[in-house]
Amino acid sequence: MKIGKLPNEVLEKIVFSNISYKRNEVLTRAGIGKDCAVLDFGENVCVVSTDPITGASKDIGRLAVHISCNDVASNGAEPIGLLITILVPPNSTEEDIRTIMEDANRTASELNVEIIGGHTEITDAVNKIVVSTTVIGMQTKKNILNPESAKIGDKILITKFAAIEGTVIIANELEERLKNLVSQDIIDEGKSLAKHISVVKEGKICGAIGVPYMHDITEGGVFGAVWETAVAIKKGVKINSQYIPIKESTREICKALDINPFKLISSGSLLIVSPYEKLDIIQKELSKNGIESSVIGEVIEKGILIETDGELREIEPPSSDELYKVI
Repeated sequence: MKIGKLPNEVLEKIVFSNISYKRNEVLTRAGIGKDCAVLDFGENVCVVSTDPITGASKDIGRLAVHISCNDVASNGAEPIGLLITILVPPNSTEEDIRTIMEDANRTASELNVEIIGGHTEITDAVNKIVVSTTVIGMQTKKNILNPESAKIGDKILITKFAAIEGTVIIANELEERLKNLVSQDIIDEGKSLAKHISVVKEGKICGAIGVPYMHDITEGGVFGAVWETAVAIKKGVKINSQYIPIKESTREICKALDINPFKLISSGSLLIVSPYEKLDIIQKELSKNGIESSVIGEVIEKGILIETDGELREIEPPSSDELYKVI
């Protein structure tokens, strides 16, 4: 099997097909394009998400906190508590674990999230450090997102720019290799994108205004997120490649390594389905909070399409992320 997230058709066939028991308290269940579960707790709901960090070896404490908090925020909820599991190979040191926890603690404090537990283990079952986090969030029941309420003509926005996390990881992990391919300024800009890795602020803003659906752009990049969005809202989506914002460092690094930036993991960028009548409000509120946003397409009746230089083509279901071609 290919390295990376299990393909969606395989998820459906061997994972989701084996989840049969259901409880009434579960309002949002496992499914394609659904990053969180939502549990009924009376007036409020509990929003839960979990994710591992496997592609990076640097700054993994910080990344691990951001990645799961982003998923909860993409549901419009506020992250409250975090459980962190750290699996380290026998050749690791106490300093390795200390660094992870210091980074995780600093990041959680910045996001106003408490680390409430977890598990730490030395094991020969892994050959490099793996960190997995589960985040618990809170949301009022009236603000639960309803993906299927998206309407034809609603706009597709993304915040910031494509391939943020992938650029950061590659710039850090492959710096020596990149020095022979791109300038040091490009590498440094790529590393600096780490400051954009959180979508908690924009998730809370859009959740309060009211949107039908949001999706944290992770493995599979922009194209993967668009495909999963169409599945979640049960309608079509059409985007235009020329409207997708991308940093010069991302463009140059991806060109040098012959990978597609639109299929590269992009935590830090949030895809938002915005009702047409709320578009101006959302963009003004995001701008007021220092968050760039771009309209890249719209909801259509059917099809998952990208327009490039006037030519339309289908977006294929996401497969292994471009990151794993080089890391």
